[in-house]
Amino acid sequence: MKNQKLSKKELQVLQEYQNKTNEVIAALGGVELQISALKTQKEEILKDFKVLQDNQAKTGKELQDKYGEGNINLENGEFTPKE
Repeated sequence: MKNQKLSKKELQVLQEYQNKTNEVIAALGGVELQISALKTQKEEILKDFKVLQDNQAKTGKELQDKYGEGNINLENGEFTPKE
């Protein structure tokens, strides 16, 4: 079979498909990079939260050892013992 040449319009349509495919692939790559960065950020935030929880528990234990069981008003610092 003899080689045939596509029309300019046919070639242009195919090239546009290829360009759009390349754009989609590049956009997906960008999204994947953002997802990776967000996962790393999430892990760091969760680590910070764990440290915060540990510190809160430690401070709570220290205060309980000092004052006993009860409630603390965070606005005025008043401790009310548990009855």
